[in-house]
Amino acid sequence: MLIKRPKGWELPERLATPESVYMNRRALLRGLGIGTVLAGTGALAACGDEASADNEAVQLADLPPDPSAGLYPVKRNERYTVDRPITEEDLATTYNNFYEFGSSKNIWRAAQDLPIRPWTVTLDGMVEQERTVAIDDLLAAMPLEERVYRHRCVEAWSMTVPWSGFALKSLVEYAKPLSSAKYVVMQTFQNSDIAPGQKQVWYPWPYVEGLTIEEATNELAFIATGLYGKPIPRQNGAPLRLAVPWKYGFKSVKSIVRFTFTDKRPVSFWEELQASEYGFWANVNPEVSHPRWSQASERVLGSGDKVPTLLYNGYGEYVADLYKGLEGESLYM
Repeated sequence: MLIKRPKGWELPERLATPESVYMNRRALLRGLGIGTVLAGTGALAACGDEASADNEAVQLADLPPDPSAGLYPVKRNERYTVDRPITEEDLATTYNNFYEFGSSKNIWRAAQDLPIRPWTVTLDGMVEQERTVAIDDLLAAMPLEERVYRHRCVEAWSMTVPWSGFALKSLVEYAKPLSSAKYVVMQTFQNSDIAPGQKQVWYPWPYVEGLTIEEATNELAFIATGLYGKPIPRQNGAPLRLAVPWKYGFKSVKSIVRFTFTDKRPVSFWEELQASEYGFWANVNPEVSHPRWSQASERVLGSGDKVPTLLYNGYGEYVADLYKGLEGESLYM
């Protein structure tokens, strides 16, 4: 007799927020004439913070339609379930940080200036053949699916959202790296004409992040191109961003324009700014405190509940083997 033992982070389908609920909530509030006010407190820079935002203010009808809209929603991959309700869409799409558009926690409005077409993605470095591909051609070449992941910020808050996109492993295979490539480096766009934060010279623009090839080809590593059954909003990293749920959120590079394969470990944006606080590995580890606060617990966005943080954000079954032999190097720092 086969007995399925639920993993520690799994959520029975009956407890998940139904799609019809979170997709129809905006229409309900509009009919009632009520706006949802999202309030929060300021914190550190790396992942974002709660911003006051009226539900009815999130009206972006004047923006040109996203050409990829017809691709969504996509089928949910039920292998990836969680132990918490899905975070309200209005909160997840206004509780952002995108330093390219400023240090304010309420950057979702400013981020609407980001043009998402034309958009190209360059695959270069140690690959069989360097090339640049248009975003819509890349989307057509990738197997899209939806995954519900928990997201843990180094600032000690967390959320749970349904990303749409494709496994980073699929993109690695598409790029055809050489066997000598050990890392993949991801770079955000750079255009200070539309991103005023990039005029701040004390930041090491452009935003750069990196993973080992083993991390990048782990089944959890994901390139998000959609959110809540729609194209991913600009403030959340349109048209494509990284989602690695076992790592702190500052690893989730947004609005990617380049994937470079290399044999040298990169120094990422936040690591270059402050290596003693933001290390390369950035794995969620409740036993390793940030130099200025504990990582032992987290505040669940929306509910305000404070819950214990799990090693690797609860995804150790998938990723713990990646770090065997690295016991002498801090998994966080």
